[in-house]
Amino acid sequence: MAKMKYDSATPTRTAFLFDLDGTLVDSVYQHVLAWREALESGGIHLAVWRIHRQIGMSGGLFINALLRETGLTVSAEEAERLQQAHGEAFRRYASQVRPLPGAEELCSYLTKAGVPWAIATSGRMESASLSLRLLGISDDVPIITRDLVRYAKPDPDLFLAAAEKLGVSISDSVVVGDSIWDLLAARRARALGVGLLSGGYGREELERAGAYRVYNDPADLLRHLDEVGVRSAE
Repeated sequence: MAKMKYDSATPTRTAFLFDLDGTLVDSVYQHVLAWREALESGGIHLAVWRIHRQIGMSGGLFINALLRETGLTVSAEEAERLQQAHGEAFRRYASQVRPLPGAEELCSYLTKAGVPWAIATSGRMESASLSLRLLGISDDVPIITRDLVRYAKPDPDLFLAAAEKLGVSISDSVVVGDSIWDLLAARRARALGVGLLSGGYGREELERAGAYRVYNDPADLLRHLDEVGVRSAE
């Protein structure tokens, strides 16, 4: 792929706010399997496709949504135990996680172009840190995790906090995510939403949730940055 050259004389105000799992790292199915282990340890048995449909929500909402399908209820203490069990299981699967195609290159291009970007994930820092190390994220990149906000996706808090950390307006921001929960949060934040297919959701689902554009993965987005407000020149 030919390298892009960015016109520094024409700066853009666009900022990028990235989800992490399924957007920059190929970790969605590891999370699904980790959640299946955690749920089964609590006597809750669900098919993996049902678990996948809720990935991207905060852990608490995720558990509530799945329990609604089973008719079961758990205490707050049990819900916390399930989240901890998920974290322990995911650490065992973490060696299988890889950066998605083009993720590192996309982040590098944005940095070189002077385009501000941040990561906003519904995961806790404990599990997110494993994926962040794979990407080689520098310390100056803002990372907003579930630990830092009151509500996670589909509430807009994560993306609003990320934009604030960057010092940009949320209305000048592009939220990039792989799930309908990312795009619903982007819509509620009044940011532009871009969907990626790399987390397993379909194009039509992402568009219905508010995606302005849908691309295959970070590499595909990198090839089409001009479509989402990043000027380039050969």
